[in-house]
Amino acid sequence: MSTVQGAGVVVTGAGGGIGAALARRFAAEGARVVVNDLDESRIKALAEETGAVAVAGDASRIVDAARGALDGTIDVYCANAGLASPGDPLADEEVWAAAWDVNVMAHVRAARALLPDWLERGGGRFVSTASAAGLLTMIGAAPYSVTKHGAVAFAEWLSLTYRHRGVKVHAICPQGVRTDMLTAAGSAGELVLAPGAIEPEAVADALFDAMAQDRFLVLPHPEVGRYYQARAEDTDRWLRGMNRLQRTWEETGA
Repeated sequence: MSTVQGAGVVVTGAGGGIGAALARRFAAEGARVVVNDLDESRIKALAEETGAVAVAGDASRIVDAARGALDGTIDVYCANAGLASPGDPLADEEVWAAAWDVNVMAHVRAARALLPDWLERGGGRFVSTASAAGLLTMIGAAPYSVTKHGAVAFAEWLSLTYRHRGVKVHAICPQGVRTDMLTAAGSAGELVLAPGAIEPEAVADALFDAMAQDRFLVLPHPEVGRYYQARAEDTDRWLRGMNRLQRTWEETGA
């Protein structure tokens, strides 16, 4: 897909932040856009602004409704809805379950609903808004880090399994982005992410660059790629460095 002009696009978690920026960019490029969020008032306002169609509800179960709004065809699905979940292994079971459901299983359910049509047509594009935490891990946020690793792994699996059948996959892995989720990341987010935080529109730009170049990883913060490579080359050194960051966080009053 060299252009998204006329393409049917779904963006979940579009009530603000990265999702709203993606929806605006796709609409500006001439796509037919469905925006989804649990907060109906926010996506209605976005729909009025962009000409999109608002479909409120659980992001993991809106494919059929979105397909109907797009006259039967979804060409691009942006699995953007996410849940910031600070905590450690002692966090409540419900916290872990919610993070797993939103950050991983919503993607699985969407792919389950999309793949039969895409494989029959020989094309489709799945965009996973993951996180640099899915490549590098995030201090102070075990449920978030673990499930974002899961999101990246699932996107990788989709790409390696269906690429030759026309299904394109992209995993967006930013560090800090100036959104409500950055605020929800708490003191660890303030320490690690806030200094280099970017605007959501920069994430949308990075995605469009990746689509044009057919790249799987979307890295709005280029340094994440270097960190990821360093981690692979010397995992023990990387873990020691992250532990020093953990200790700094604890010493500053985590």
